Amino acid sequence: MSEPRWLDAAQQRDWRAYVDGSVRLTEIMDRDLKTRHGLSVSEYEILVRLSEAPDRRLRMAELAENASQSRSRLSHTCSRLESKGLVKRDNCPNDKRGVYAHLTDEGFAALDRAARDHVETVRNYFIDIIDPHDLEAIGRAFSLVLKNLSS
Repeated sequence: MSEPRWLDAAQQRDWRAYVDGSVRLTEIMDRDLKTRHGLSVSEYEILVRLSEAPDRRLRMAELAENASQSRSRLSHTCSRLESKGLVKRDNCPNDKRGVYAHLTDEGFAALDRAARDHVETVRNYFIDIIDPHDLEAIGRAFSLVLKNLSS
């Protein structure tokens, strides 16, 4: 068995900064969304993905992939959103096994309200404190990470 390729001190510092920063940022976004709008970050992300889809609906399998959730977790999250009247699920007309998630008008209105506050949180804790060149580098870096994870 070969020796692991350990991180050097600078790599370890940057990795820990990413892990700690992303966890704290997600906690802040989750707290703010729950306090102000009664939505978790994962619920908000589902509403965003549905709002961007044609006819504001996606198959559950596609939504799970887009929202980076397992199908089981997505099903539970959509059940919560359904009970709030924000999402409706329908069977696919041409595939008996398929299910669509559809953003309701009430869900779209809730997303619109939440997005106005959420963008300020994202700006205050991320966008506005990072140099534009560093922000571009972060975007490039995580595009590569996502590409690698998708292959």
